[in-house]
Amino acid sequence: MVTAGMTPREAVREAENRLTAAGCPDADFDARELFRLASGRDMRISDRPLTAEEADRLEALCSRRAAREPLQYLCGSWSFLDFELAVGPGVLCPRADTEVVAEAAAQAVADIAAPKVLDLCAGTGCLGLGVKRFCPTAQVTCVEKSPEAFAYLEKNARCALAGQGRQTENLLEPTAFEQADAPAFDWGPALNALKAKPAYAVQPVQGDLFTYWETLPEGQLDLIVSNPPYLTAAEMQQLQPEVAQEPAMALEAGEDGLVFYRALAQHYRQALRPGGALVLESVLLEIGWQQRQAVTDLLAENGWADIECRKDYGGNDRCIIARRPQIKLEK
Repeated sequence: MVTAGMTPREAVREAENRLTAAGCPDADFDARELFRLASGRDMRISDRPLTAEEADRLEALCSRRAAREPLQYLCGSWSFLDFELAVGPGVLCPRADTEVVAEAAAQAVADIAAPKVLDLCAGTGCLGLGVKRFCPTAQVTCVEKSPEAFAYLEKNARCALAGQGRQTENLLEPTAFEQADAPAFDWGPALNALKAKPAYAVQPVQGDLFTYWETLPEGQLDLIVSNPPYLTAAEMQQLQPEVAQEPAMALEAGEDGLVFYRALAQHYRQALRPGGALVLESVLLEIGWQQRQAVTDLLAENGWADIECRKDYGGNDRCIIARRPQIKLEK
């Protein structure tokens, strides 16, 4: 048990032992992060013993993590590329492997001056915001169905890229997330009304992938990117405890895990301009080669061209890219 008077190293060691006994992966990293959250300090450069309040906070965080609550939820935000995303219960945690998908998506529109981009099943908005970070002129719309996840999407659309691109940063200033949660200052009716309009880096929209295609004009988009649910019903019964606490709505995709891929393949090609790209996070690490082939076949059967698979930094298949065929001019 973490108690007042422990040195930082003693407290972190106690937390690590607790988390290891509970079966938490990366218990050493998690223990250091929990100490930082509880005390606001880095154990490597602080020797001051824990106060009673800090010990109580760390003990509570250890108990929650030992119950396998995701570390991202406890932190309340998580790094993606070079920015922070608000996360918490009700939204899928952003993962480092998904950065490869954002990079591949940005590369697909790198030569377009002001690409029009659609992020479906956006969750935190990590993919859409990632494209915007690489391509500042991109016009990005992020679509999310879940009300719980949409709250995080909207916050990230306002705050995640705030201040990005500045040459210097005042570390004493409140973060964009802290500013977003701060009480509003009364500037008077006129200025309050003006400041009440949120400035979004990407446009958040609450909508459903299975019907949103009906609202899209033909041939207007340059890029569609998505990390859709992909787990089969059987695989939902075998999840790691942390993943099991993430929303099932963001994970399960029917008996064969292809429900969302099928809708994307069938309904979204016409929304892209000729040559426009579809970039999908694939499920190859979790499910294997068979589903990669199934997704590739779905895309080919529905008229997609130039289908390819990209690997992540570990050499594992990570995303599938396909394009709407170019219009062939008759001679």
